[in-house]
Amino acid sequence: MQKNNKNKIWDVIVIGGGASGMMAAAVASARSRSVLVVDKNESLGEKLKITGGGRCNITNNEPDIHKMLKVYGEGSPYLYTPFSIFGVKDTFTYFESRGLPLVVQARNRVFPATEKAFDVFNVLYKELVKNKVEIRNNCIVSNFIHNNSKIININTSQGQFYAKSFILATGGMSHPETGSTGDGLSFLQDLGHSVTDPTPDIVPIEVKEDWVKSLSGTSLSFMKINFCLNGKNQFSKTGKILFTHFGLSGPLILNSANKINTLLSKGEVTAFIDLYPDTNNRVLEEKIIKVFDLNKNKILKTVVKDFVPEGMSFAIQKLINFVDIDKKVHSITKEERKEIVKLLKALPLTVVGLMGYDRSVVVNGGVSLSEIDMKTMKSKLIDNLYVTGDLLHLNRNSGGYSLQICWTTGYIAGISV
Repeated sequence: MQKNNKNKIWDVIVIGGGASGMMAAAVASARSRSVLVVDKNESLGEKLKITGGGRCNITNNEPDIHKMLKVYGEGSPYLYTPFSIFGVKDTFTYFESRGLPLVVQARNRVFPATEKAFDVFNVLYKELVKNKVEIRNNCIVSNFIHNNSKIININTSQGQFYAKSFILATGGMSHPETGSTGDGLSFLQDLGHSVTDPTPDIVPIEVKEDWVKSLSGTSLSFMKINFCLNGKNQFSKTGKILFTHFGLSGPLILNSANKINTLLSKGEVTAFIDLYPDTNNRVLEEKIIKVFDLNKNKILKTVVKDFVPEGMSFAIQKLINFVDIDKKVHSITKEERKEIVKLLKALPLTVVGLMGYDRSVVVNGGVSLSEIDMKTMKSKLIDNLYVTGDLLHLNRNSGGYSLQICWTTGYIAGISV
């Protein structure tokens, strides 16, 4: 698919062969545009192939457009027109009409029925092949040649390439091992655009306590966590928590990272996990009393597993430092029992910080939406430049929202060039 076309003027050059870039190239080429995709990696779609743990959470099937767009925070007013052009239903139609059925799972998350991210990539790649898109892999763009209002050509490690229009789709800075190293943000700044510096957004958190790290791989499906700033409660979330060797992850944590990051800039952030969010202290104490009554002559250490979530026993034993863990349960005092209840309702944590770009699902930052015509994805500063995907300054949660932005903006750029 590579030819010697140094003197050719392409209709469209797409810089970046990720989700939004492949969509843009597929749509533009289907309109009989001559399209060249340049990508710094050995193959296209490197991040797409690993997204969602390799399962690919392709979109979110939230039926209420207002609720859907609210996820994108301050960017939501800019998205009503793009989503009216290519929204969630259009994503279903696009992939299913090309032989990839989609299924809706918990929290309205949508996956390919095969649960294989590679199958999503393959749909797009087949479109590029069918429409005779030229692909240049291992092609690193160094800079844009422009005359202030229009791009003339790009300089790359494989020479200069000329086009009538250019689509910048290099992605943000999450998973830099897949080639997302922020090049596009630098290009946009060089071209005069306002760019918000990137920060890890949907990302796990690092904590100080070793007991958390000892639970690495343990997942708790329905927990409540309260986050505090300098000892004062700030916000609470309920959902799934995944313990890791560095701290906490899982949907609940990932979608709280942005708020946590703001708190960290203001002081000490602590957190408390409630293992029984639907059970008050009195009812939980009655549960423990029943366990104790059935095991009167056993030591506390051996019965902890009977009143804590599966997998938590060893960690809780470490945290029960206000009573001898080898004490027989019939000797546990009422005060000690109440302290155990308090602990289970508020396991203490100290947040050290957010993990970096390499563990981030999404990185915040990007070009200001006010500088992009959201009906076409065209730059308002550069007449023949279009910007897509993670290069746009949009907050969003995990759950398919990020990829939907890629499909929406990529499609619109593809029909607009």
